[in-house]
Amino acid sequence: MAIISDDMGFEKKVKKNPIIKPETIEYDNTFENSIRPKDFDSYIGQGALKETLKITLEAAKKRGKPLDHLLFYGPPGLGKTTIAGVIASQMGVEIRITSAPALERPRDIIGILMSLKGGEILFIDEIHRLNKVAEEILYPAMEDFTLDMTTGKSQTAKTLRVPLPKFTLIGATTKAGELSSPLRDRFGMIHRLEFYTVEELAQVVMRTAKILETEVTEEGAKAIAMRSRGTPRIANRLVKRVSDFALVKYDGVIDKKVANESLDILKIDEFGLDNTDRNLLNLIIQKYDGGPVGIETIAAALSEDVRTIEDVCEPYLLQAGLLQRTPRGRKVSPEGYRHLGIKMPSEQRRLFED
Repeated sequence: MAIISDDMGFEKKVKKNPIIKPETIEYDNTFENSIRPKDFDSYIGQGALKETLKITLEAAKKRGKPLDHLLFYGPPGLGKTTIAGVIASQMGVEIRITSAPALERPRDIIGILMSLKGGEILFIDEIHRLNKVAEEILYPAMEDFTLDMTTGKSQTAKTLRVPLPKFTLIGATTKAGELSSPLRDRFGMIHRLEFYTVEELAQVVMRTAKILETEVTEEGAKAIAMRSRGTPRIANRLVKRVSDFALVKYDGVIDKKVANESLDILKIDEFGLDNTDRNLLNLIIQKYDGGPVGIETIAAALSEDVRTIEDVCEPYLLQAGLLQRTPRGRKVSPEGYRHLGIKMPSEQRRLFED
């Protein structure tokens, strides 16, 4: 239950707080927004999820009711925000975007909830970082579409139940395990977004190149896709970088040769690893005998934030089988040694064989 005293000037502060001026997805001229799909037909990948959502959306339309609350989880860059925008577009409603770290005070989340209109979608990114007070305010909002608030102090305190318009909350997280059970259980649908195949990423590359008015061959698209770490956000970024090289150093066309030479200059190898990834693997091998070693130690040695390593580097290294996570820490796998061209010590090899 949110506690708001009478002297806080709640109504006045809600209107002035910039946090609770939720943004609407606008497909403007910025690169990120210009390439966002606006419907399921142009949204590439996540086939099973799309089919499920199409049925769910159609059912909600026929019932004339808002969509159930949705939780999307998975590594960053797989399209959680984008698919939320597609859902809003298909439902014909506005989407309000915020992130959990921005909702520091009770009036932040209360203000954004009270500004919603019927049927609208509230998208909260990094929802696993929502603080306890904001989370508890969401409970009745999600279940009963009400706000439970206590105004005043001690003997003058009053409990208010404020009705809210029916809305849909879409949460996105890279760490579903860090969500509390009460919050997770209030989502009607929970879906994991998977890494993309090379074929799916090649389609993403072709689509983005077309939007950028850059010619790309099928082999060129596949070359970029193979180095995109299974992630469309990275594929889109690489298309833009390679198109710059193609325009300045070549004839403007991205073929396999142009793609590979450009990505080599950018120091992105055939596995999609960049300098940070290779430094991480080399650090564990050279300074810690291949591991296991704790994540905090790795972060300190690389001068990187622990969250960056856990959210950006690790998911793909683990999925690609180059790194392993154990109760004692991280260790480089035999495949990781082979990729770096380093001979695996016999002691380490025996650990994997045991």
